[in-house]
Amino acid sequence: MSDITKIQNTLINSLHQHQRDDYPYPHWFLNNCLPEAVVDEMLSLPFMPSDIADTYGRRETNNDSRVHFGEKNRTQHPVMEKLSKVFQDQKTIYTLKALTGAPLEDTFLRIEYCQDTGNFWLEPHTDIGVKKFTMLIYLNREPEAVEWGTDLYLDKDTYLGRAPGGSNRGLIFVPANNTWHGFKVRPLTGTRKTIIINYVSAEWLNRHELCYPDQPIT
Repeated sequence: MSDITKIQNTLINSLHQHQRDDYPYPHWFLNNCLPEAVVDEMLSLPFMPSDIADTYGRRETNNDSRVHFGEKNRTQHPVMEKLSKVFQDQKTIYTLKALTGAPLEDTFLRIEYCQDTGNFWLEPHTDIGVKKFTMLIYLNREPEAVEWGTDLYLDKDTYLGRAPGGSNRGLIFVPANNTWHGFKVRPLTGTRKTIIINYVSAEWLNRHELCYPDQPIT
């Protein structure tokens, strides 16, 4: 069995065993999203976190230093290539669409490797309209990382709770005008590492961020 097949089988098994919550909007919690060897590879990637004093609550603050699974990184880092192939594959697409109903046709795969440190925070927000699907996979194995999950909100000012953090857990939602989420300031004793998987529409401007900028999902 190839590495790509192992990754896909593990992911699909995790999706089948999801926990769903419909309040305040449909979202799905996952466990054991990836083979542990893949988590090891992701945690070992040779990227340094950005030296940003304050993100002002937005990832766009450090756009120039963000890490995506674009062509160059896929070529240089095999784990990025393998994950890109899994999330581009029709079997994965079918499973995600069947689970969430997300409008994935004619979208493009975008995966970001995030490394958050210090007083990192994200203001409550809803994903922009060109994002048609959002999935986060948390990587950290430190015991305190169970508190490093995404914060969920009823609206911009009403906090509801926190997605379970910890290694190899995941969160999925289909972006809409009520999918409020963020990240409250909390102690980050190390570097919070996550993968964010989006499928975005053709209007996405930063084509270098896309895994396959010339290959829409069909």
